[in-house]
Amino acid sequence: MADPSPATPAGAPAKFVKGNLFGHVTVMSFTASIGLMAVFVVDFVDMIFISMLGKAELAAAVGYAGAILFFTTSFSIGIAIAAGALVSRALGAGDADLARRRATNALAFGVAFAILFSIAVWLAVPWLVGLLGATGQTADLATLYLRIIVPSLPILLVGMTGGAILRAHGDARRAMMATIYGGLVNAVLDPILIFGLDLELTGAALASVTARVTIGAYALIPIFRHHGGLERPNVTGLVRDFWPIAAISAPAIMTQLATPVGQAYVTRAMAEFGEAAVAGMAVVSRLTPVAFGVVFALSGAVGPIIGQNAGAQDYDRVRRALRDGLVFCGLFVLAMTALLFVLRGPIAALFEATGVMRELIFLFCGPLALAFFFNGALFVCNAAFNNLGVPFYSTLINWGRHTLGTVPLVMLGAWGLGAPGVLIGQAVGGVIFATLAYVLALRVIDRARAAPAPSEDRFTRQIRLFQLFHRHR
Repeated sequence: MADPSPATPAGAPAKFVKGNLFGHVTVMSFTASIGLMAVFVVDFVDMIFISMLGKAELAAAVGYAGAILFFTTSFSIGIAIAAGALVSRALGAGDADLARRRATNALAFGVAFAILFSIAVWLAVPWLVGLLGATGQTADLATLYLRIIVPSLPILLVGMTGGAILRAHGDARRAMMATIYGGLVNAVLDPILIFGLDLELTGAALASVTARVTIGAYALIPIFRHHGGLERPNVTGLVRDFWPIAAISAPAIMTQLATPVGQAYVTRAMAEFGEAAVAGMAVVSRLTPVAFGVVFALSGAVGPIIGQNAGAQDYDRVRRALRDGLVFCGLFVLAMTALLFVLRGPIAALFEATGVMRELIFLFCGPLALAFFFNGALFVCNAAFNNLGVPFYSTLINWGRHTLGTVPLVMLGAWGLGAPGVLIGQAVGGVIFATLAYVLALRVIDRARAAPAPSEDRFTRQIRLFQLFHRHR
């Protein structure tokens, strides 16, 4: 039986330059989110299993470790954004050879830097855990957990970047299946390692590493089977593509790093209210991507649509893709908030939550869930910035949101409302900066329409000027 999934071999038209944009956004978001949620659900189940062990310090350790893992994942997300943006724009311009070369070199650079980055983080784990406010046995457990998972960062990068390349080709289904396979592996190994072999937190970490290996393998295989594969890296190609890749990945990595920096501050602020508050926040952190996996997938879903149409220089469709992404986000958040509100009691009971832990879960399953629309708006606008050749705007918005939009508001919320005020202050910052991001995204699109020039051409000109400068020195 022939495989019905889309492929983009050399000479094939880009998928998103025609057809209903809201339909493209919907299909890409749901397929991407199913894969993401397969991983997020397993993380959520991890927390349930760990809570069943009846040791508060284990749940708190996962909360501290999660903030640091978010930091390490940000590096992979930045490389994946660069690969997806460059491949989708090349496909939109009809250049499949350029798309293949950019995919190859983005992976090569990403893996090399991920190895160095993972070594640095592994060595710094005890210091990072202490920086978040963990102490005693909780700090020791978080360190153990992280030192097992962090070395698998290069494998995670391969999986995430491979998935971004597949989505750039419009092949969201295979990108989704890679993460589903990883989630299934994790789900099977979790109870075996945590309970069957009595490895507790170590078992959860080993299951996560195995899942990352699975995702990496199944993200690469379809690229070779259905999308022309990759080239053998060579020095000439690496030098030629270094600046285009760095021009997007460097600000994209900085953009992603803003989130764990802001979350680290939130975690430290919550630690002032005790381990029960940190455990409650850890449950909310695991519940958020399960409930809003579709929204988390929006950036990866809308990015290739914007990128291909920008490559084709159809900026009316780019603007409509931005609008349809926001409409889709709003409809989904409304529906999920209603569901969370109905299920808030059973969710709290599932974790045997009482006191401040229960209060935080109830807060999330109500007004704070509605505020997640603004996080989704930020994801959509960042996708527009990254695929329109102005990724530094994403960096400015995200760092603003996680510094000026987090620190003073969280301090104020904690002072006035206690532990719930920490989460409320964080949410208010999202409202402010999502509004700024949307206004800026519209201006970027209008500017691109007035002077349409593919970002690859701009990168090429920058490199040529750089070489010319050094030649005449």
